[in-house]
Amino acid sequence: MSDLTVLQENLGEKGRYVVRLDGIEEPAVLDYRWLRKDLMVAVHTGVPDAMQGRGVGRVLVERLIADARAGGYRIVPQCPYVRAQYERHPEWADVMAEAP
Repeated sequence: MSDLTVLQENLGEKGRYVVRLDGIEEPAVLDYRWLRKDLMVAVHTGVPDAMQGRGVGRVLVERLIADARAGGYRIVPQCPYVRAQYERHPEWADVMAEAP
């Protein structure tokens, strides 16, 4: 769904991407933490049941990838969902990294 708005909440060494939908209390999130200024770890993706089937998780990961490319950093996909998306999208290999 291209009409979803993804917000980024930076909390210093960690942060998250968030999608909120009207009428659904719990947001969808993709949590991350920084190992270095050029290396981020995607830790966890959570999409509430009420948002399932709307492409919310995919949109969160697409924003993560776009920001990594724009910011010149790489991502360690610790989160199983993010890792699965990487496997489906070999064109994202330029921002993927293995854990140091």
